[in-house]
Amino acid sequence: VQLQASGGGLVQPGGSQRLSCVASGSIARIDAMGWYRQSPGKQRELVASITSGGTEYYADTVKGRFTISRDNAKNTVALQMNSLKPEDTAVYYCDAFIMLATGGRVQHYWGQGTLVTVSS
Repeated sequence: VQLQASGGGLVQPGGSQRLSCVASGSIARIDAMGWYRQSPGKQRELVASITSGGTEYYADTVKGRFTISRDNAKNTVALQMNSLKPEDTAVYYCDAFIMLATGGRVQHYWGQGTLVTVSS
């Protein structure tokens, strides 16, 4: 199983950016999916998550600005980021809790990270 994130880049303050992540491989089921971020010198933090049923969670720092969504048929999760601020600059990682088609317990997988830089 692999998680492939894309969509990072340079964006001006107040601008928007959309991140996408697709899970591929022998997947039986995906439970929660989400996005984390890590800035230099800081711990990785949860930005937003979404359950398979569509229940969303947002960190207080991004509420009202970011929107998480998923397409269960395509095994994708997206993060729409609006009104971006310089403090949103970070490497963003997608994650997912996945049960393989071969069975077994649900395991936690990470994408490779994509850099978002908010700067003028």
